Amino acid sequence: MKNNRRTFLKQTTGALLGSFALPTLISRSALAAPGKVGANDRIIVGFVGTGGRARQLMEHIPQERARIVAVSDFWRQKMIDCINEKKGSGLIKEGEEWNMYDSDVELFENEKLDAAFVITQDHCRTIAAAHAILAGLDVYAEKALTAYIAEGRKLVNVVRKSKQILQVGSQQRSMRLNEYGCRIIREGKLGKIKLVQACNYPFCDNIPEEYEEQPIPEGLNWDAWQGPTEYHKFNSMLLSWMGWRNYSGGEMTNWGAHGVDQIQWALGADETGPVATSPMPGGDGKVAVKYASGVEVHFDLEYGKAPMGGAIFRCENGNLEINRNNLKANPQEIIADAPEADPPEGPTWIARPHIENFFDCMVTRERPHADVEIGHRSVSVCHLVNITRILNRPLQWDPEKELFVNDDEANSYVDRPRRKGYEIPEA
Repeated sequence: MKNNRRTFLKQTTGALLGSFALPTLISRSALAAPGKVGANDRIIVGFVGTGGRARQLMEHIPQERARIVAVSDFWRQKMIDCINEKKGSGLIKEGEEWNMYDSDVELFENEKLDAAFVITQDHCRTIAAAHAILAGLDVYAEKALTAYIAEGRKLVNVVRKSKQILQVGSQQRSMRLNEYGCRIIREGKLGKIKLVQACNYPFCDNIPEEYEEQPIPEGLNWDAWQGPTEYHKFNSMLLSWMGWRNYSGGEMTNWGAHGVDQIQWALGADETGPVATSPMPGGDGKVAVKYASGVEVHFDLEYGKAPMGGAIFRCENGNLEINRNNLKANPQEIIADAPEADPPEGPTWIARPHIENFFDCMVTRERPHADVEIGHRSVSVCHLVNITRILNRPLQWDPEKELFVNDDEANSYVDRPRRKGYEIPEA
């Protein structure tokens, strides 16, 4: 039904837009409630962050439905490079210009946007998304949605109070094969789940206590780039932010956010999480998590060889491997009536259907496929795995209170102190 609705809205919008040479001449006030996007509006978009992933997603924006007008970044040279690249690719047409801003707050204050794509480094994403929501915008935020569990709950509260739309960039939620695979597991078509096996996604390192200080590159606001984290003197190694605990959860919250999202979906756990975690014998960062249903998920498969975007579900009636836009079953008859895979969109993977769903929901005001609560709960499991690795002992988790049970040490990792001026705003 969701696919049918998306197709209908896409076709209807495309047909209406095709009837006008200049769709922006249609009065927004005649088509939508105040501050909301109408079905015939061309959505006005700003990008927060201009790195590699942002540049990929820019190419997936359906031009007949939306128009990028501005970007922001804490590093001005990155914005310049991005804009030059998009002029070269033809995304920015002759005579068009994208405005540049040195912060997301400046972007939201000076541009009349409908939506913000928040594609920053992990440690700044939650704050920028909250800024956008409180500016009255709908948001597409890349994963990992948060760097700490408590950040996610704060962001969910902001979204719910504002009644804005927030789609997390877990694009497998909009892929037909992934929806089918998770659904047949959830509906019990394969019988009782005996075990779920997932990739042993790597964690990351702490920043060394001693390292060489280097000159800050021209145009880089190094203080703002570090956001809520403890201030560190500049060294170019820190720009590889996914490798440092201060800024990220490593591949466990990067690819792991995709894989865990599929596990949560298949288990029907979109609004909850596990109740216990423990290190597995043998070390190497392997962790087992257990849900209230009794289902266990073992993060023990070799990184690089295991399904990065999903997991292997070992069930009474056979095994099903769910990966990005791909299913493998034993016996094969398990997926005999599976839909066809989504057509590829080039080396940047498949993002357009997920963006289309976001734009659809901007019109209908329904929750998107990867709503903020879904994204928060999925990456929370990733954070739980990393905390278990740090403490190297069994932990009990309360998914309702989102706290560890009678464990002050473990709870100290649920949130972090934030530097003044970089707190998460509240509705």
